[in-house]
Amino acid sequence: MAPNTMPVNTETLLIDGSKSGSAKNDGTKKTPLLYKVLLILALMTVIGGLLTGVMTYMNVGYSDTFFIDWSRALLAAYAIMPVGFLLMGLVTKFINHKLPNTKAYKRNLITGVVMACIMESMLAFSTASKTIGFANQTAFLNGWLEGFLVALPVGLTLMVIVSMTIKPKIEAFLKS
Repeated sequence: MAPNTMPVNTETLLIDGSKSGSAKNDGTKKTPLLYKVLLILALMTVIGGLLTGVMTYMNVGYSDTFFIDWSRALLAAYAIMPVGFLLMGLVTKFINHKLPNTKAYKRNLITGVVMACIMESMLAFSTASKTIGFANQTAFLNGWLEGFLVALPVGLTLMVIVSMTIKPKIEAFLKS
């Protein structure tokens, strides 16, 4: 064998410990962990960017510092959003447990509405803390409430769309 060639039966070890050359029992290959992480980061960027953008606009308006304030709020959202993904799993399990005879699309719709309210309040808190701060509690609470109420329709729309259409596909992709 030439020094620069690899044997045909060589398998590559993936991050999660599985081998890339091996196939699952059903004949499909396992999706690399990197692709799963990139998908989650892309979702976090799109959803978090849109919501924190609306909230930042409501807190500070379109000023010279808007993009700096928005980027700070988005970075803070990156710290909060993994908690949201964990909560989505717990909320989904809870709703599936409490409503086992309800159709899947109805359970997904309920999950989407509950998660929109939870995530909106968390993102409004982080955005108000980054754009307004805690020095004036009245201003902070007004900023939180205004950001929450204005971004809630956007968040509800996004979460319902995600829960009804994208979430089942993402779950299947993440399980692969």
